[in-house]
Amino acid sequence: MTILDLSATELLTTTRAVRKRLDLTRPVELELIQECLQLALQAPTGGNAQRWHFVVVTDADKRAALAELYRRSFAVYRDSAGSAGALYADDPQRAPQQKRVMDSAAHLADHMHEVPVHVIPCSEGRAPMAQGASSASMWASVYPAAWSFMLAARLRGLGTCLTTLHLVHEQEAAELLGIPYDRISQGGLIPTAHTLGTDFKPARRQPLADVLHVNGWSG
Repeated sequence: MTILDLSATELLTTTRAVRKRLDLTRPVELELIQECLQLALQAPTGGNAQRWHFVVVTDADKRAALAELYRRSFAVYRDSAGSAGALYADDPQRAPQQKRVMDSAAHLADHMHEVPVHVIPCSEGRAPMAQGASSASMWASVYPAAWSFMLAARLRGLGTCLTTLHLVHEQEAAELLGIPYDRISQGGLIPTAHTLGTDFKPARRQPLADVLHVNGWSG
């Protein structure tokens, strides 16, 4: 197994949402996924409850079924007037980047069934319908572990992308995978594969000054 020679700063700034550069032909050993998840278990968790679970899907038929759920949701998302594809349409600086993102997302939707490993982070309990502290607490204990998994994967030459579109059909996914829907909530789906090359670069982001608020919200 190869560990990439990345500093902490390089790791944090080059762990991309990888879609087009996933190697769909190369198998991923389950042991490698387990190693990444072992590191993910060191993530902070609310109240030290550790109510996380990780469903790792390598079976081709189950991946195909999950991919179909994902494609159904993506088709609606892509065609909706308020989708991400419509973001920044009037911004000549950001519109081209947004188009690339949507093209990349469409590519993933088309090839999701070919991605060798699907990782589904879960949490014990059902997320409440109302948004608030209880819902935030649940996901604040799962997403740090998911991100740690993605960082560990990047170091090992794997690409990932945290997606949530299949959750529109979460109950169907639960039935497919035998997840007890009444007491376990799925937090997303992370397609995982070796990457085509490892030379990822920092993404273009908004200036910090545009999003930073000190001691309160002003402007």
